[in-house]
Amino acid sequence: MTSITSMQMTLLALGPGATAILVVLGIIVFVVLLLLAQFLSLWLQAYMSRANVRLSDLIGMRLRKVDMRTIVLSKIRAIRAGLDISTVELENHYLSGGRVPSVITALIAANRAAIELNWKTATAIDLAGRDILEAVQTSVNPKVINCPGADAVSGMDKVDAVAKDGIRLLAKARVTVRANIARLVGGATEETVIARVGQAIVSAIGSTPTYKEVLENPDYISRRALDAGLDAGTAFEILSIDIADISVAGVEREANVGAKLQAEQAEADKRRFQAEAEKRRALAVAREQEMKAVVQENRAKVVLAEAEIPLAMAESFRSGNMGIMDYYRMKNIQADTSMRDNIAKPGSEQKPSDGSGS
Repeated sequence: MTSITSMQMTLLALGPGATAILVVLGIIVFVVLLLLAQFLSLWLQAYMSRANVRLSDLIGMRLRKVDMRTIVLSKIRAIRAGLDISTVELENHYLSGGRVPSVITALIAANRAAIELNWKTATAIDLAGRDILEAVQTSVNPKVINCPGADAVSGMDKVDAVAKDGIRLLAKARVTVRANIARLVGGATEETVIARVGQAIVSAIGSTPTYKEVLENPDYISRRALDAGLDAGTAFEILSIDIADISVAGVEREANVGAKLQAEQAEADKRRFQAEAEKRRALAVAREQEMKAVVQENRAKVVLAEAEIPLAMAESFRSGNMGIMDYYRMKNIQADTSMRDNIAKPGSEQKPSDGSGS
């Protein structure tokens, strides 16, 4: 009672103006303490974790509209994990649109797994749109990619290839890859790896003389694909390519695949031989028509030559190289030759003489 009375007496002694000033000051102090209260908990948490986050840094984050809790908690995690990352670097990456907690988690995982990854590389990968945490996890624990992928454009779940003997084979591979952090920025994605592996499978099967060799040694495809360096320019390192399934197309439900293929081969050979025979027949017909045309052409030449004979005879008469007796002698020879030709024809008979003696 005594203290209250003395305070009242003091206020009365100061007057009404001083009383109003004290009330305003009290309100200001209360508001300031209320504003500082939201920073004190984070500052105290950072101070106890030796994260070295100043109260002025928290106020600056609030003014720059940066999530203080995200930055402080990320800084605490980094410090406790032994990473030397400043508050300014965390804030700059946050303002650049990066995912600070994900980057910190990836750096901690890489540090524990003895993977070389610095803050600059990690933030560059994150700002490039890649999931840096998934990349680190893939580096530690390699993942398996199915080839072809589940979202293949053709809708087929197997690679379709043809051996040299014409037999179609369906193959499915599983590719074990590990993320190559050094090539994450600018490196090709999983779709490129799947396309290259599919191309290598088609090439390996296509270079095999028979389908039987592929079925007997599917690891031949894996060796060919691995030797091709398919991971060049990609964000992954191919560890292995394993052929999970390989079969002959169209005979999935057949018990005796060999017999069915032989029957189909025999039918194909029959159609091929028939086509070749038809081709030879067509060539023979065409050759026959060509020879007929040649005969007609030669006959036309003979007719032209025969037409020149009377002209030559007339010229001989005019030049005196041929007389009238020569002409009749030639006509007698022609008549004699014609008679002998008629006698020599099969079925021809000599006409009986009429006894006139003529």
